[in-house]
Amino acid sequence: MDGSLGTARSTKRDAAPDRGRPAGGFALFLKRWAANPLQMGSVVPSSSSLTRRIARLTTWGEDEIVVELGAGTGVVSRALLAAGLPPERLHVVEIVPEMAEHLRETLPGVRVVTGDAFTLPDLIPRHLHGRVGTAICGIPLVLLPLDQQRRFVQAVEAVSPGRGFLLYTYCITSPLPYRALDLSAKREAWTPLNLPPASVWRYVPR
Repeated sequence: MDGSLGTARSTKRDAAPDRGRPAGGFALFLKRWAANPLQMGSVVPSSSSLTRRIARLTTWGEDEIVVELGAGTGVVSRALLAAGLPPERLHVVEIVPEMAEHLRETLPGVRVVTGDAFTLPDLIPRHLHGRVGTAICGIPLVLLPLDQQRRFVQAVEAVSPGRGFLLYTYCITSPLPYRALDLSAKREAWTPLNLPPASVWRYVPR
């Protein structure tokens, strides 16, 4: 865990098992995957094994929020809530309007914003800049060119200076050229039980 998170409260307890995906969630996922597979990054939603690991790696202090980028159907969101994160302290950014509306309907109390993660500083209220305990990314950044990856890193840094972000991915090695992006990288978790097997990487500005 990065030293800058030392004062944050850590969700070390296991999240409760999935409470069941909301009706229509998987069908919506398949619909969006068929429409734009590169945007979704996987053929199936993340497993409970992966989402519990992400929840355990997520931290937040007493006056901090958690930001999730690219929430899809909300499987990670629900794991965070099951781990004890108050819904009003979870801010979700989803670029697909249909999926954002699904999240609003199925995650009561969670702050859902329809928007592009690259404009994150405009999507998170200014008084919350610097108060992001953990930023979580489910966007397939590995598919983007270096200049867009750099824009993403800068967007997260603007609202969460020095904290970096968690990225869950289906790459065994680092999906980001972290040295070129002036980041340090650590693979925090790997789960073969996800389909396909997945890793969780933590990237922090050097």
